[in-house]
Amino acid sequence: MSRIADPERALRLARAVLSDVMAYHPEAVRQGIEADDLFERLEVELTEARGYFESRVDPAVAMKTNAWGRALVDVLVFRSRHVRSHLW
Repeated sequence: MSRIADPERALRLARAVLSDVMAYHPEAVRQGIEADDLFERLEVELTEARGYFESRVDPAVAMKTNAWGRALVDVLVFRSRHVRSHLW
């Protein structure tokens, strides 16, 4: 299977993968934002998700677009903006 070379498809994949993380671990996401330890709390899940993303996307496209980082903010952080946090 060839890797994704289209930047928009790469971003869509990153968002979809992170949406799955959020769907399967909503309580951990909420607690992580409240305690400001989101990435540590979901380290195993995010490492696995990123590995899948990187296995499907051309490395140059992933690096150039920062699709993974953008999706982290769009999906895990922005969608959780209602969660109380001392960060916002």
